[in-house]
Amino acid sequence: MEQSLQVINAFLDHLFVYGPVWIYLTLFAASFIENIFPPFPGDFFTLAGGALAASGRLDILIVFIMVYLGGIGSVMVVYYLGYHFGRDFFIKKNYRVFSADDILQLTKWFERRGAILLLLNRFIVGGRSVIALVTGISRYNPIRTFIFVSISFWLFNGLLLFSTYIFVINFEVIARYYKMYERIVWPIIILLAVGIVILKIRRMRRK
Repeated sequence: MEQSLQVINAFLDHLFVYGPVWIYLTLFAASFIENIFPPFPGDFFTLAGGALAASGRLDILIVFIMVYLGGIGSVMVVYYLGYHFGRDFFIKKNYRVFSADDILQLTKWFERRGAILLLLNRFIVGGRSVIALVTGISRYNPIRTFIFVSISFWLFNGLLLFSTYIFVINFEVIARYYKMYERIVWPIIILLAVGIVILKIRRMRRK
């Protein structure tokens, strides 16, 4: 992880030869690609951008805006793909594992608890794109989706950038805590996924 941070930091540092505008565009692109092609390390680019801002080479506000615009843009793209194509596709196919009834139940669930999941979206490592796609398939309100995901982005990216700014370019400290965070979150995600599959299989057997 620390090596990845160093590589990204060196890459952004090299771009300074062409001007800071290219750095900002790279941060935007990295945040956009992260949710389209996971597990692209978009968060590492955010950390590197924060460190460069802390050293006075970038504007921290512009870094925050570019990272936010790239991230929210890609989330909404995935959302609309699920909204326009995913729902009808799965209803027509009516798979045993993800049936038409499952989609209807998912829609009802999102109406009740979708806001909480979207507010936590940015904090769920490895599940952000899936959440955006499922939100679209469930036809959750697009305006609410945009607002709740935006809040999630502001909180998460704000914490990343603030942490980097405080520690300046002390990547080792941030990387250590981020690695601990991933080690805690990933097992929880895997257990939840396995639990859902097991429950689905049991329901299929009962039917």
